[in-house]
Amino acid sequence: MKFTLDCRLCSRLAGFLDQVRDEHPDYHALPVNSFGEAGSRFLIVGLAPGMHGANRTGRPFSGDFAGNLLYGTLHEYGFASSAEPLDAAGNANPALSLRGCRITNAVRCLPPQNKPEPGEIRACNGYVAEELALLAPGSAVMALGTIAHHAVLIALQLRKSSFAFGHGARHELPGDLTLFDSYHCSRYNTQTKRLTTTMFKAVVGDIANYLER
Repeated sequence: MKFTLDCRLCSRLAGFLDQVRDEHPDYHALPVNSFGEAGSRFLIVGLAPGMHGANRTGRPFSGDFAGNLLYGTLHEYGFASSAEPLDAAGNANPALSLRGCRITNAVRCLPPQNKPEPGEIRACNGYVAEELALLAPGSAVMALGTIAHHAVLIALQLRKSSFAFGHGARHELPGDLTLFDSYHCSRYNTQTKRLTTTMFKAVVGDIANYLER
């Protein structure tokens, strides 16, 4: 699948983005591409662009709480050049780059209520499959939440029942890839204490150690 900002494959999502652009003409409000060098040994798979985050800035996890936690943690472990996803004007930080890491989403368009439908996840799954196909043996994949976890399994044509999602879980995948699970770093999960900063950093730390070995 070739990424294009003109994609209207999912009519519900395309119509919703039309509405969002009318309400927020300064927002990106289009499909959001991956960020970081393709084929990097650390691939992060999120859910979908956030309304006032990636949907606004056009860069995954830039502009909302989830991005602050993600990029701050990536910077701490040497995967990002900066902990700041935004510049002083509130746009995607042009000085931010990733090091040996790439970020993508299971669904590349903002879904209503942040809940993509199964058909929309399948329609975008070819992108996930392409990202995985570029990974070298020994690479790590981090799934942020159950939908991202399942998107990885679908892309690799693996049975969901054989790889149960769980925070901190680790799964050996074909192609000598390792899947690391984490609860999504959303504001809701952190506010409810389902995910703490310490819990999230522990998973990224495990990945850093894995890649060093």
